[in-house]
Amino acid sequence: MSFLLFIQEHLRTGFGDLVFPFITRLGDAGFIWILIGLVLLCHPKTRRCGWTVLISMLLAYVTGELLIKNIVQRPRPFTVENVELLIAAPSSFSFPSGHSGSSFAAAVSLFLYRRKLGSAAIVLAALIAFSRMYLFVHYPTDVLCGSLLGIASALLVSHLMRRREARI
Repeated sequence: MSFLLFIQEHLRTGFGDLVFPFITRLGDAGFIWILIGLVLLCHPKTRRCGWTVLISMLLAYVTGELLIKNIVQRPRPFTVENVELLIAAPSSFSFPSGHSGSSFAAAVSLFLYRRKLGSAAIVLAALIAFSRMYLFVHYPTDVLCGSLLGIASALLVSHLMRRREARI
């Protein structure tokens, strides 16, 4: 909690209060990442990357949102500490961060196939992950574990996709 309070006391600014709700909305329901994945599916050269993005996100979602969150049932930080939220209060549990999971699943998938695009995507994923702490809706461990879950999902799906193609 002390890191979140540090953010609130020392890093919050008027500019950040405008920008981070927008950044976090890019990750709502994986919107930006699903859009990128669907665009990649439209072109034969990028189709494998598009599938990897979408399947990695699905794996991170099922594992994090449907399984782990419901097992751990960690309350969100704003329910413990009285902080004015800049976004609507999420209703799901806190651990792990779904925004971080889906963002890193997509960004690492992109990086594995398209280094330039992937590098920019990793920066965006990190901003989305940080926004969840800035907005006081996730603990640092939620964000860290969500990010690791997304990275692991991308690496696993990419590996399986390459193995599948090697057999064809």
